[in-house]
Amino acid sequence: MSRSALIIGASGDIGTTIAERLAADGWSLYLHYNQNQERIYKLQQQLSQQYARQDFFALQLDLTTGTTAVDQLKKQLFQVDAVIFAAGMTTYGLLPEVSAEQIDALWQVHVKTPMLILQALQSKLAQSDLGRIVFIGSIYGGRGSAMEVPYSTVKGAQSAFANAYAQEVGSLGITVNVIAPGAVATKMNQQFTADEQAAIAAEIPTGRFATPTQIAYWVQTLLAPEANYLTGQTIYVDGGWLK
Repeated sequence: MSRSALIIGASGDIGTTIAERLAADGWSLYLHYNQNQERIYKLQQQLSQQYARQDFFALQLDLTTGTTAVDQLKKQLFQVDAVIFAAGMTTYGLLPEVSAEQIDALWQVHVKTPMLILQALQSKLAQSDLGRIVFIGSIYGGRGSAMEVPYSTVKGAQSAFANAYAQEVGSLGITVNVIAPGAVATKMNQQFTADEQAAIAAEIPTGRFATPTQIAYWVQTLLAPEANYLTGQTIYVDGGWLK
């Protein structure tokens, strides 16, 4: 049976890797992006050539526009069996240095707009015999991080949302989970110098950053039919970093 997944943030390193793995598993995909059109179009072309019997659609939306974004999105979607929220952004600095606009953007991208999207798509997910919702969270949602207080807060909110929403939609056959990575070798972490990255790696028991593939693997696992009894959970994929 054909399956379709919406990947929010498909142009990021983790989102792109998730798309590649799901396409290889036979999924058709809605590939969301905001600004990185070139990367998404290359990904769409690549996947269409490799998997000609599946469909791959590029969707441009600014998640900070809230209900406007959701109204646009809903009009472009047909069958939806899974939604993966992989969009990522952060701010780095002491809390008094973070603007209200930055806090609003973090809240919109990580919490508010995902909730609005799921309000709009719940009936579609309930019609599927494989309703899946997966957030890419963060270890900081569980342990917090100085210099990234707002980011830690919204990532913790994702886990709280998954815990609560899973209780509402379990009877509909929908599961809701969070994959919470530690440090991952992505462009978002290139804001740190080589010395700073080495210091972070030294704190991790495995001694290294994760790769996007190691995170995408767990998303792919949660979308398997056999994973339908796991819901409301945050799974930390952090090399043993969380204490």
